[in-house]
Amino acid sequence: MANVLGIGGVFFKTPDGDAIRKWYADVLGLSFHDWGGVWFPSGPFAAHAGSGTVFSPMKQDTDYFDPSRHEFMINLVVDDIDGVLERCRKHGVEPVKLFPDDFNGRFAHIIDPEGRKLELWQPRPLDAPPQT
Repeated sequence: MANVLGIGGVFFKTPDGDAIRKWYADVLGLSFHDWGGVWFPSGPFAAHAGSGTVFSPMKQDTDYFDPSRHEFMINLVVDDIDGVLERCRKHGVEPVKLFPDDFNGRFAHIIDPEGRKLELWQPRPLDAPPQT
């Protein structure tokens, strides 16, 4: 179908991840996992096995958002990453990075017209092995 299903995550840079995670935990009651983020397992795309929403402060000096210079990146859950990338290409948008399939699914990065990095994520169903 090649549709965006919802927000897969919000990521932002911070000079002190431990302090900001503590603030969000204390003030808003968010429960962070050992890997540094919060997992919200429900949402409009919850029926897509393996999908969910991540909230994750990241190190100030991360290069994960490059080449964007914005302080955040938006992760969009998609149901067909190849179809979405095909549509992007029809509009002159090429991925700046394609990732090998992994435990979490398939990922690609594109840049919007204002220079923000968007991460496209096609989750791997929880009961499916990673593609090779």
